[in-house]
Amino acid sequence: MATKKRRTPNIQSDSWVVIAAGSVIDSQMHDSNPAFVRLRNPSTDEASLYMLGSCDEQLYEVKAFDEDFHSWFVGQTVQRDGRLLFVTPMDPLYLILPYLIKSGKEGKFQPVDQVVMDEEFPACCRLLRCTRSLASLHHIAEEKEVGGLKFHRYSEEKTMNWLQKKVERTVVALKKRNISVGEGVKSTTYVRVKSESDYCEEDYLRYAHGLISEYISEDLSKALLRHLQLPELTSPKETEPPSKKRKLSDKPVEAGEDYTKFNSADFARKPPKKMTAAQKTLAKVDKTGMKPMSSFFSPKVKVEKK
Repeated sequence: MATKKRRTPNIQSDSWVVIAAGSVIDSQMHDSNPAFVRLRNPSTDEASLYMLGSCDEQLYEVKAFDEDFHSWFVGQTVQRDGRLLFVTPMDPLYLILPYLIKSGKEGKFQPVDQVVMDEEFPACCRLLRCTRSLASLHHIAEEKEVGGLKFHRYSEEKTMNWLQKKVERTVVALKKRNISVGEGVKSTTYVRVKSESDYCEEDYLRYAHGLISEYISEDLSKALLRHLQLPELTSPKETEPPSKKRKLSDKPVEAGEDYTKFNSADFARKPPKKMTAAQKTLAKVDKTGMKPMSSFFSPKVKVEKK
């Protein structure tokens, strides 16, 4: 039947608009196509969508920016899923780290391919094929070689030093790109209200720590804060990067906030406008027996003639 050949709903649900570097999807440079995979999110410990490049050589983070009542024109068709996906390179060690921490509780050296295993997310073993994975394990684990085989054990000291370098490099990038940080900037709009000279190093460190914390667990984030010798704040500053609340499912994850928008809560909390002197005087007038203004504009009742 002709109707069986029409699979438009399935095609639309499996199609998205993606922004990625040309090298990610260049078929002339790769033997195979990149693939979307479900992996355990290192921050939430739940499922999130990632992309593995050709031959699993590179891990990519997938973020989805969503707007209500939004769609795309793709060729001669309309794509109902209006999300815009951003695919950016990501260090695979962030996703490997939780498995090492869990196995490190046993206190013994183990083969890494026996550590990075997950029945719920079997694709996690592909993280070890990434170019940077095996060569970078020494940043977060102790290594021991026996009979030509390497064994690893989680090292908290090495991990803290590795994360500190991540924070420091992020600080350099923030300064180079002239990103506004500190108490003088509103996080949702990035509007600067004080000069760059007023920013202190702690402002940059806290901001960078907030960005890195989006890729590690809460306990690890607190440990990193102590390692950086930054006192924990009793209430978060509005300048710190807001946490990203993702929708964790088989579908592309949704970014927590679109920083190009104002936060709707900001407008909801606006204080009432002050009354003018004339309005205050009018408010004090005794309105007993007065008709409301709307009564003068109500429709007239028709009277039928007998």
